[in-house]
Amino acid sequence: MHDVRKIDVMEGILDENDHIAEHINEHLAAHGILAVNEMGAPGVGKTTTLKNIFKHLKGFKPYVIEGDIESDLDTQDLKNLGIDTHQINTYGACHLDAPMIDHMVDHMNFDERGILFIENIGNLVCPAEFSIGEHVMMLVSTVTEGSDKPYKYPLAFEKADLIILNKVDLIPYLDFDEEFFMKGVRALNKDVPVFKVSGKTGEGFEDVANWLMQRAGKLEIKEHHHHHHEDGEACGCGEHHHHHHEHTQNHGGVRRVYIIEHLDCANCAAKIERKINELPEVEEATL
Repeated sequence: MHDVRKIDVMEGILDENDHIAEHINEHLAAHGILAVNEMGAPGVGKTTTLKNIFKHLKGFKPYVIEGDIESDLDTQDLKNLGIDTHQINTYGACHLDAPMIDHMVDHMNFDERGILFIENIGNLVCPAEFSIGEHVMMLVSTVTEGSDKPYKYPLAFEKADLIILNKVDLIPYLDFDEEFFMKGVRALNKDVPVFKVSGKTGEGFEDVANWLMQRAGKLEIKEHHHHHHEDGEACGCGEHHHHHHEHTQNHGGVRRVYIIEHLDCANCAAKIERKINELPEVEEATL
């Protein structure tokens, strides 16, 4: 006999994530820090983009949180340039999330008004789903990826506050259809500014920096007490899951089957399976 139930895991995860993200957003704004969530696929030039932006920042100190699955190569590179940079390694997880950033922000010293750049994991899917307390979502795309990316990864382009099209110096050597690319962008995000830049030559980055400084200048600085969140269990991708266990009695050998919908993170699944198996009333759980 089977008792089948459906559980929507993502709804609870995202609600808790967004709650923490809201506090990060308010905390940083209160200290005059604009938070920029930098997204983009691997190889689009996210770190190179930051380096070029830093050259044009005036009156705003750059802070960086580098997100990588492994290594701290970019962090060391930026530290060598004198940039206040901090590393988060996810060890397999495909995105940063608010609990990760909350923990890191608690350990950072924002001694000057500035801009916090959070370089997310190289991925156009999962990072777009999780708010991390940003005021600006900055998407880096590149002509070498092809002109179809807005059509294949619509959520990232739809949520972007700023789009950077990198490596435009290579357009003469590629079959990049800029009109097709922009048509896809505008269908998803009518008013988002799109800056054409070259990480190699530095072209276009002064305009990007000016746009960001203008946004940073509009932050309302006010007293705000940051609430640190320690509840919940951190999993491999940084999610803090609140485990709501439904205690039921197994009468007559009833086997309960829970269908967990919208769970697309393997690390989350493994952690949930382990926690469920630790429950005394559970003989075996497979996820």
